[in-house]
Amino acid sequence: MSRLDIRPYSCPLTWVKTRIALERLAPGERLEVLLPEGEPLENVPRTAEEEGHLVVSRAPAAAEGPGCWTVVLEKGTPRDAAF
Repeated sequence: MSRLDIRPYSCPLTWVKTRIALERLAPGERLEVLLPEGEPLENVPRTAEEEGHLVVSRAPAAAEGPGCWTVVLEKGTPRDAAF
């Protein structure tokens, strides 16, 4: 599983970085994303689902520091590719 730390970035760069990382994966592969609570934690999983990816888990990552969360995404098939 690949890992991406987007804590230093703010929206919309959090999704841009995540999307680039997902593009490098094959469908079915997973990406672990470290992100801060707040807007990134709300927007990254929501946008990933809107683009056809699966949110496998979302959990606090206390070992990484206060306010840090881990979201695991599984790359799906882009929605427009199905048509």
